[in-house]
Formats: sequence, C-alpha cells, structure tokens
Amino acid sequence: MVPFSPPRIDQKIIDEVTDTLRSGWITTGPKTKRFEKELSTYYQAPATLCLNSATAGLEIMLRWFGVKPGDEVILPAYTYSATANVVMHCGATPVFVDVNADDFNINVSAIEKAITPKTKVIMPVDFGGFPCDYDAINKLAEARRSVFVPATPEQQQLGRIMILSDAAHSMGALYKGRKTGALTDVTVFSFHAVKNLTTAEGGAVALNLPAPFDNQAIYNYLCIKTLHGQNKDALAKMQKGNWKYDIIEPGYKCNMTDIMAAIGLVELERYDNDTLVKRRKVAEQYSWILSAYDWAELPILQNDNTTTCYHLYPLRIKGISETQRDQIIQHIFDQDVSVNVHFIPVPMMSFYRNSGYDIKNYPTTYDNFSREISLPIFYDITEEQVKQVVQAVVIAVHKVIGTGLA
Repeated sequence: MVPFSPPRIDQKIIDEVTDTLRSGWITTGPKTKRFEKELSTYYQAPATLCLNSATAGLEIMLRWFGVKPGDEVILPAYTYSATANVVMHCGATPVFVDVNADDFNINVSAIEKAITPKTKVIMPVDFGGFPCDYDAINKLAEARRSVFVPATPEQQQLGRIMILSDAAHSMGALYKGRKTGALTDVTVFSFHAVKNLTTAEGGAVALNLPAPFDNQAIYNYLCIKTLHGQNKDALAKMQKGNWKYDIIEPGYKCNMTDIMAAIGLVELERYDNDTLVKRRKVAEQYSWILSAYDWAELPILQNDNTTTCYHLYPLRIKGISETQRDQIIQHIFDQDVSVNVHFIPVPMMSFYRNSGYDIKNYPTTYDNFSREISLPIFYDITEEQVKQVVQAVVIAVHKVIGTGLA
C-alpha cells in the first residue's frame, strides 16, 4: 500500500527527542524558545510564538485583535474547517468568498466586494503550499482604511483591516523572493503530523505587525495569554526563589512542549536543503508523467512571483462530476494507493450549511473541489511508488470515463 503522507521519523529525530526526555525538561522550555528564534530567523519575522496547533494561533490572534460578535472575517470558502471555526469561537461571522480557478487561492476581487464596515480581519489561506497574492491583499487593506471602524486599542493602532494569513500549508514557500511568515501582518503555520515540517502536533504565530506595534512586546503578552494568563511560565518559575506568580487574565492553555520543539528543530535544520528538494522532485515527477494525458489538469508549482513548498499535489480531472471523482478515488484505493481530497469546502459541511451558507454561491470553489484528487507526496516516497500512483490514477480514470490509457 502506498500511504498518503506519513511523517519522516528517522534516527536524528529519535535522538533529539530522547535527548529532551533525558534532560528532564519536557514541557515548554529551552528547546521551544530556541525553535521560536530559529523560525523567526528562517523567515525573517520579528517574533514567533509556538503553540500546540495552528488553530490555537489563529484564534488567539483574532482574540488579541478584539474580534467579537457583530464583526465579520473574510476567508475563502475553499479551506479546512479550522479557518472558519475560530471565527465562530469568537462569536463573529465568517464571510466566505470564492477562489481562483488556477491556484485554488482566495480571489482578491471577491474580497474587495465582501468588505463592509463590520470587516475586522481578512484570512487568506495558502492552498497546498502556494502563497496567495499578498501584495494585492495588503494594498486592498490599505486602500479600504476609510471603511474600517476600530473598536479596540489594537484596531485603533493598526487603523485598518488586519491580514491574518492561514499558512498552515506553506512553510518555506516563496512570494516575490520572500518566505511566508513575513509577507503580511500575522502568519500562522501548522506543524501537524502530515505537514512538510512537523512537530507531531503544533503551530506557530509569526508576528510581523507594522510600526508603531512592538512585536516583541506582543509576543511577551501572548506567552501569558496562551498559558492561563499566568505571568511566569514553568521555565521562569524554576529559577531560584522565583516561584511566585500571578494570573492577570483568564487565558488559554495552548503552549508547545519541548518534546514537540525537539522534532521541529531537526526538521527546520534540514528543511530547505533536504525536505523541500525531495518534495519538489516528487511533484515534478508527477507533472512530467501526467502531462502526457489530456484529462489531467496539473497544479501550478511556480510562476513569475511564487513558488510552492509542495505540500500537496492537487490533481484535477477535466470534465468530470463529483460522483465520477469519488468513483475514481475508489478505484485508486482498490489498487492499494492512498489519495485524498483537499478540501470539502466549509459551506458544504452540515453546521455551516445549516447556518445558511450555500456552496452554490462559490461556483469556482465547488468546481475545483468536485474534480480534485490529492496524490501522495512525502519525503520517503520512491520513484517506483510515484509511478505506481500514476498508473493507479490512469487505470481508475479509464474505468470511470473511458479514457486515460496511453
């Protein structure tokens, strides 16, 4: 069986985790702090906060910015449910917009049409590791300053809609020569088990807010907010005579542990020169083989401004229905090859559908979803397995729509 996306667990990672276990420091400690600093250096952001998930990072930043009931947050209909769920947690209203037909990313013109005086945040999502058009989105937020109605000191200081990037997929991707993490106000990464760079679970918030914001001061505050509102973490309290602490607000509990950070430190060290090199090779091999088939709509891996980090290989089959796509997937699985679909659009989920959202309002989102099959892409996949995957796809397409065999 060709798996879909197993994590890379080798001896270097095992040794680093073992070192952490033997150190006696397994919760948030020196390795987490080191990981945060190395991440900031990697993508050139002023400060980084590591947490237990990207979801926690998105919600914490919405709450920091004061998003509340009555506010609106604009996001793509084509994303994972976490992007919308955190908006609901804050009592605000998710405003879904359609995506581009070519790169699956949020459509900037659709964002512009959706902005109202209630809009507090725009949440672009870098689908599959391919960054959104951040210059256009940033310029749009600046251009619509006159519409923005601030209600908190943070909103007053920014003076415009905040751009909160859901970059769960795009660690290491490039946009106009810059890495994701320093492309807009705040960027949130995921280090979940299936991500390019994993910490088993985990995420990071890259702070890049403009002056006069002090990103380091915001980081210091968020460390408190994400640890029950406690003004000293375990590392600080372990200092001689420094046991006494205070709770300054009813905060949350979503810190990263040193066990998780240990995995991340190894992954980050070899990310550009090893992980991304291998993932690029796999993606290009898929594209080279599949380019022979007229029914295969290949994903964009690079254009003049943007280079993906090859998190997904989202193949689309031309001219098929959702039912046919599902049949193709079943035939692929029958040949012992694992594939996936990214994503079932959020407006199609029961909760959101019952809340009044209708996928018919997002035709490009639905068209992309209905024809999409994510092919396996992971570090240890072999060239022979890639060929096995493509052969399974070709046979499955032939069985369902009567074409595809070379």
